[in-house]
Parts: sequence; structure tokens; C-alpha cells
Amino acid sequence: MSEVGPRDGLQSISPILPLEAKKAWIAAEAAAGVREIEVGSFVPAKVLPQLADTAEVVAFARTIPGLTVAVLVPNARGAAAAIEAGAHKLTLPLSVSETHSLRNLRRTHDQVLAEAREIAAMVAAVPQDSRPHFEGSLSTAFGCTLEGAIPDAQIARLAEGLMAAGCDEVGISDTTGYADPASVKRLIKLVRGVVGEEAVTGIHLHNTRGLGLANALAALDSGLTTIDSSLAGLGGCPFAPGASGNIVTEDLVFMLEAMGLRTGIDLEKLNAVRDILAKELPGEPLYGFTPDAGLPLGFRPAHEQKLEVA
Repeated sequence: MSEVGPRDGLQSISPILPLEAKKAWIAAEAAAGVREIEVGSFVPAKVLPQLADTAEVVAFARTIPGLTVAVLVPNARGAAAAIEAGAHKLTLPLSVSETHSLRNLRRTHDQVLAEAREIAAMVAAVPQDSRPHFEGSLSTAFGCTLEGAIPDAQIARLAEGLMAAGCDEVGISDTTGYADPASVKRLIKLVRGVVGEEAVTGIHLHNTRGLGLANALAALDSGLTTIDSSLAGLGGCPFAPGASGNIVTEDLVFMLEAMGLRTGIDLEKLNAVRDILAKELPGEPLYGFTPDAGLPLGFRPAHEQKLEVA
């Protein structure tokens, strides 16, 4: 799984979390066993002042052993800054809805693909032993609050375009919370049919209509290995009206561990990370059934269960 709260969560709320609090959050999650965290986005400070300190956050996160430090980049300029900062993974969002793309990145599909080619060239120029992983993400893939349903042919064309531009993989994103388990399986099959199975490993899901965990399970059943989630369910998309509610990290980890799937994450330590947000973001809603209910009596994490699933 990949924790996206420090980026997707914080960009969607008004308060600005202090740098030291961001560091404490990331360090505490890593200590709980989370191995990949999207720590910010390289966008202009005037657009998202909440993420203006992303370079400093990346520098700190890189000091944590074993942590993959991921960032979102909206364009080649942001990617250059991310590479300079030393991010391990770059994600470029390409909205399959051109209306949303213009609203979110102020770029057409062709312009975003041109940015992808430029970013791929920059990544290729980095020495191989320190070269970041480059993901192109298909945003609004399950539908757009501005355009509605997006034709399969358009999604397939853009997925193919991202790989042709030089991306290492293509991610799928339910930016607006329109997905259901059947559509998750169908879209994964569609995109993999174009770019290959090995090029589609991750998905970004929202819980807008209460289907987040069901959709995550459908993605796992389809063979994906990375599910994005956000601590306390923070997040949404400020440029997609009505989009809200990332999957709650704590609930996702509980589901996986209860099923016998090893995450390497200590749930009690993970739940305690919420205290940082509660203190630094007073009045901001924190979601999650597992933290509220607590762990069931006799609950055993996956590594303690007799029947374990790899």
C-alpha cells in the first residue's frame, strides 16, 4: 500500500500543517511499518500553499531507511524539482477527462503527454542507481464530475500514450469516487490489455460512496499490489467538485491483516499516528471505523495466523 495523506490529504484542506508536524507524521507512519509514502507535490506555492515545503519534506523522508519517497508532479518543471530533491517515485496525473485536465493542470491531453516525454528524458538522464520510478496516472478514469463517463477508447489511447512517452507504469485513479468493484476489475483488464500486465500495479481509490474497501479488494483480486490510502481518510481533489474521501489507511490495513495478508504494519502504532493530526489539525474531521471501534478481541495480525497468504 501507499500512504498519500501528506499529499492528497493536505492539499484538500485549508489549514497548513507545519513542517515539523509533517515530519513527525511521516516518521511515525514509517515506524509503524508503512513502506511507501507520497509526501507532497511539486506545484507552485500560490496554487497549493499547503505543499510549499515539499522539497524539505522529501529531504527529511529520504533519511528514513527503507522508505520509498513518492511525490506528485504536475509537469516537467515540477519533475525537475522532484528529481533534484531526490524523490524515489514521480507520479504525473493525466486526466482522461480533458475538461478536468484543463481545470487541474491547465493542459490538454496532448500537452500532458508532451510533458511526460520531457519528464521521461530527465529521468533517463539520472544515473541508473539513483533513477526515480516514473508513473503516469490515469485520473478520473471511472468518470468525471465535469464530463461524466469517459469512453473506453479514450482511456486506452491515453494509457498507451503514457507508456509510449516513457513512463515505467500506468496507474489508475478513481479521482471522483465513481468506481464500483465490477468497474474496477473491468478497467484494470482494459488498461492491462493495452500496456501489459506488468505495467499496471497500482490504483488510487476514493470512498466517496462507501465502496472504497470493496473496490480495493476487487483490485487485489485482479492482481494489483499497491493500493493508495490516506491516514484518517483525509483528502479528495480540489479541482473535481464533489470528490471526497480517500480510503482510510487504518481500515485498509485492518482488512488486509484480518484476511491474512501481511502488510508489515503495526495497527496499534498506525492508529496512534492519528494523535499528531488531531493535535495539529483541530476541528478537521478524522475518519475511520477501525480506530473508533478498536481491534476485535483476540485479533491476530497476518504474521500470527496459521493460514497465511503471501
